[in-house]
Amino acid sequence: MCAALLIKPDMGRDGTFDVDVDQTSGHELVRIIRDRDTGLRAIVAIHDSSLGPALGGTRFFPYRDEKEALTDVLRLSEGMTLKAAAAGLPLGGGKAVIIGDPRTGKSRELLEAYGRFVDMFEGQYITAGDVGTTASDMDIIGSQTRWVVGRNTGGSGDSGFSTALGVYSAMQAGALHLWGSAGLSGRSVGVEGAGKVGGQLVRLLVDAGAKVVLADRDPEAVERTVQANPGIATASAVLDQGIDVYAPCALGATLNETTIPSLRARLVCGAANNQLLTAEGESQLHAQGTLWIPDYVANAGGLIQVSSEVCDPGAEEVTTRIAMIGAAVTEMLSTARDGSKTPAMAAREIVQRRLADATGGRA
Repeated sequence: MCAALLIKPDMGRDGTFDVDVDQTSGHELVRIIRDRDTGLRAIVAIHDSSLGPALGGTRFFPYRDEKEALTDVLRLSEGMTLKAAAAGLPLGGGKAVIIGDPRTGKSRELLEAYGRFVDMFEGQYITAGDVGTTASDMDIIGSQTRWVVGRNTGGSGDSGFSTALGVYSAMQAGALHLWGSAGLSGRSVGVEGAGKVGGQLVRLLVDAGAKVVLADRDPEAVERTVQANPGIATASAVLDQGIDVYAPCALGATLNETTIPSLRARLVCGAANNQLLTAEGESQLHAQGTLWIPDYVANAGGLIQVSSEVCDPGAEEVTTRIAMIGAAVTEMLSTARDGSKTPAMAAREIVQRRLADATGGRA
């Protein structure tokens, strides 16, 4: 869809303006709001709507400035396009960020103003929870717009467990590929992040017999997870630990030219979006014998859950689709088995084919 078709004639009202799409790596629409009454500063980015309306969560984070926030939302929204396409969902890629500290800057008035901002897109962008926002926040946002999923009231609720379950399925598939029938049993897994997804993933790993090492900058989150899972180890950082699996479940870009050489894990699979700082990280990991399961494949469970509110499959079908993430990873690994391509290359081929089919070959 052409970007010009998405820019409304009434843009500029209510403190909003559109970013020049020629400067946004092919995004269809990027819109910013600065609401003086509530202090809301937010950005919505629609990357690609070839497969359907853009669905992606709202991240509430204390960015240093709008430039940093814009960089993040552009990367995240593009990742949502890949995620929806890889999961076979009839949805496009979009994302939103709110600039501020969710612990101190969140108010009902600000969330209501944000809901009105989302409503301006008239369904071209559908929002959900993300880092810094909750299902309860979605209830407030949803009081101002119908284009919200993952609410407690009238929605499918928090998607943290579904995301964790998808990551676990992908990780199990990767472990079976590397180590055979034992899978994750007895393997050491470093989980980075004890939030809505990381905490749930820890429980799944413990139940599978894995040895978990947990790291998070929030001591309360670590303590809460340790109390729920007695016996797990903790560390200030896990990326350079002597672990079998590295599971980034906090913020992205932790894998870069400095950290990749120090990584000792043979498998990387986690919930964080945009785990690689640059595209070169993929070939670096492959060259040193580290299997990376692309984040947009592994962490699609939450999107699959909330997409049910748009696509209307039954609860049983949603659970089946999440479980099939593991099968998708196995297929991806099989395609790349001859060594001529990385698993990520195989995943991108699937994405590109689905986008091309949706646009008559123009993707």
